[in-house]
Amino acid sequence: MIHGAEGSVATLCIDLDTSKALKSVVDSDAARLRKLLNEANVGFVEDFSPSGGRHLYIPLQERLTAAKARELIEALGLLAASLDPSPHQNITDGCIRVPGSRHKTGGYQTLVTPLAQAYASLRIRNSPSAIAALRAALAPELARNKAIQERQAKAATTARISVTQLPINGCSESPLRRIARTGLYDTAKYASPSEARMGVLNHFVACGWSLEDVQNELTGQFPGLVALYGTQAKQSRLLPREWAKAQAFTNAGTTEKRSHRQSGKNYALINNTSLTEPTGGAHSRSSASIHQLVNDLENVLYSVLDHRLAARGREGLGLRLLIRGLLGYMRAKETDFLDVGCRTLAVALGKHHVTIARLLPVLAQASDGILTKVADARHRTADVYLIQLPQHYQQLARELTWRKGRIHAVRPVFRHLGDVAALVYEAIERDRYSPTTAEIVRATSISRNAVATALADMEALGMIRRARGQWKTVAVNLTNLAARLGVLEDYQSHISRNRFERARWHAYLDRFLTTALDEGSIYDQERDEYWLPPGDDAIWSAA
Repeated sequence: MIHGAEGSVATLCIDLDTSKALKSVVDSDAARLRKLLNEANVGFVEDFSPSGGRHLYIPLQERLTAAKARELIEALGLLAASLDPSPHQNITDGCIRVPGSRHKTGGYQTLVTPLAQAYASLRIRNSPSAIAALRAALAPELARNKAIQERQAKAATTARISVTQLPINGCSESPLRRIARTGLYDTAKYASPSEARMGVLNHFVACGWSLEDVQNELTGQFPGLVALYGTQAKQSRLLPREWAKAQAFTNAGTTEKRSHRQSGKNYALINNTSLTEPTGGAHSRSSASIHQLVNDLENVLYSVLDHRLAARGREGLGLRLLIRGLLGYMRAKETDFLDVGCRTLAVALGKHHVTIARLLPVLAQASDGILTKVADARHRTADVYLIQLPQHYQQLARELTWRKGRIHAVRPVFRHLGDVAALVYEAIERDRYSPTTAEIVRATSISRNAVATALADMEALGMIRRARGQWKTVAVNLTNLAARLGVLEDYQSHISRNRFERARWHAYLDRFLTTALDEGSIYDQERDEYWLPPGDDAIWSAA
């Protein structure tokens, strides 16, 4: 038994099971956890079973309560798809097979760790400081589990949850995502590993991934896809060939789907007038002039507009992030005419599209001539806005030097940390020098308590550090951190939901077209659920 009579544990037991993932995924997870434990200076003992599973034991000097032990094991489970947390979830009957035990299929648990090293680890055991270092390394996963538990507790006490509420975590994993992570697939749908691989690769192509993107993630979040190839030589030989087939298949399906929509009987819309064309402004600006305009607008935003919008309280916080999103879209698309829909902006900001629809006209009025609506939405076309630098701001914009880096809306990681943290991180990231806490408060016009809380949260996650009273960013991949926090799945599910709702809206608009329904027009969750490719600008094409 793992737990004592009072429910505490003297050893953390990590069970990597082949019933959760393929054997090669188990081996990959074991290597990842070994690296994590070694970096945290945590001693452990390892064994493997005849079935291919592996156990890692972490002896403790001081016993942990069942709740704290379960918390750590479940956090480790977010890093290892093959980890079975059930031994630590069952206080009365949780058990594990130790080295030397007979296995139910025959054979014995075999010790991997050298006997002398295993004896030393079990005798000396891990101090509380080592476990504290492990908790620090697992800070994103612990925060993610806490958010899941809070959401579940809220759902249990709420009689009815609005269907429009955005989920905190992506609890429902798609079949293709599960295949890529674990290598396990439905044999009723895929007859062989080859067909399962092609299903995943077709989905990647449809979502805009490149072969290089997939290859970079094979050692990260897709160990199951690697396991489906069997050997490295087979993977190197087949992956480029199968990727080419997936591209041909997906492109052919897209062309066929488009031709189905365009063919058939003659049809016409009831209101067959021309769409409204935007008026005013330059219709063709160079790429360099667009980037220069964005840089000038950033100077106006940081020096004047931010402080005016901050006076509006909570609404002002949303307006400040919204104009950052519009400038980010402007730079990515290299245009001063913004015909982006509310749902796309909602994904970029982590808000509801109704909130964006309410804030846009308020921002146009409060922007002092920077944002102007030039055309109303019509049919499938969104409202069109023009972003320009008013005459009375031109001198100010050119007197100030441009900021380093790029402006962003709300990057996925800040869906977990909040809007205040997004502005505070931007103030550190784009400042001309490393600011102090007081300087951040002045630059963001946010209360000192809110700024201090955001700084503490980001420091705990290793995003920033403080040296001699000044704050600096740490070289950390924010996308990977968002994935560890679980918000990347929420981000992708938000995109998928938008695509589904947009398809329904387009079908409603086309209800008077006399065209036959083809198979490609039917929504399929596995095919149409979006899987966001890497890159900061992918959101504007995906959402």
